[in-house]
Amino acid sequence: METERGPGLVGITGDRAHYLSATRGWLRLAAFFGFLAVVVCLTDFLIDTGLRKVRTSSFGVTNQIVRGEINADILVTGSSRAQVHYDPRVISHVTGRSAFNIGINGSQTDMQVALLKTYLRHNRKPSLVIHNLDLYAFQTTHEIYDPAQYFPYLNEEPIYRAIERVAPTEAWKWRWLPLHAYATQDLRFTWLVGFKALAGFQPPETNFNGFTPRNLKWTGDFERMRGSRHEGVTFEIEPQGVKDLEEIPTICAANGIKMVFVYSPEYVEMQALERNRQEVFALFRTIANRYDIPVWDYSNSSICSERHYFYNSQHLNAHGAATYSNSIAGRLRDEHFE
Repeated sequence: METERGPGLVGITGDRAHYLSATRGWLRLAAFFGFLAVVVCLTDFLIDTGLRKVRTSSFGVTNQIVRGEINADILVTGSSRAQVHYDPRVISHVTGRSAFNIGINGSQTDMQVALLKTYLRHNRKPSLVIHNLDLYAFQTTHEIYDPAQYFPYLNEEPIYRAIERVAPTEAWKWRWLPLHAYATQDLRFTWLVGFKALAGFQPPETNFNGFTPRNLKWTGDFERMRGSRHEGVTFEIEPQGVKDLEEIPTICAANGIKMVFVYSPEYVEMQALERNRQEVFALFRTIANRYDIPVWDYSNSSICSERHYFYNSQHLNAHGAATYSNSIAGRLRDEHFE
């Protein structure tokens, strides 16, 4: 039988040479995709590692939580209204107790519960939890706001389970497929923050013990909203949302933690537009009575009538937050930490 005598294949039959050539081609292709897989996995690992090294901004807060570095006596939970209304530095100064704010921007109660559970997994139990209420407290998450803020922490079971309930077909991909989450959901280019942190560059500090002061003046959003909602605003009450809010006092009771529900100041003209406000507040009080916890309602506070304390109808600016934090800190001192 004749032999092929091409370069590198001297003495090998034609069929054998063809087989070896094809095998080498497949091996090169496999090596290429193997290398690509390693690069993708390594890049995903580096982004997560970098984000977990951030010491400032909102990532810095979450990193303190999962590293167990907070251990505050007074813990504030809730949405963006909690995040921008409660200055733990003021509360600590007035009460003489350490305080921290784990309010989450753009969150519903279910995600707030997940972060509280995560906090308690890693930190000493607080003496008191202040949960700030919203009229949309009984609405569940239907679309996760800024999901990239959770990506480095998908190994935290409470956070992952909360996300899985909202996005069951996506949650496992975000957790287990390298770079899928950042490639499809990271609209703020959070991955850049991770790489910068690896290089030693930290984002500007915006959070102070979790509190985010907003040095803003009245934006005019309220006037635009009111102009388009002449009939007023109604807040949905979902059965699962009721269960989510009830879970907070349940968790506190199980851990021997005192708590208080607080409805922080809301601009008075907005209150007049809320059609089912009384129904929502009645449900707040029903839950509070069931768990024997107080409800502190600041809807009638003088702050609510002063527009210069707000930047929109729901959120206090830095000046308003300082005034409010002093007020509630004095009440905490007198009623809980005499």
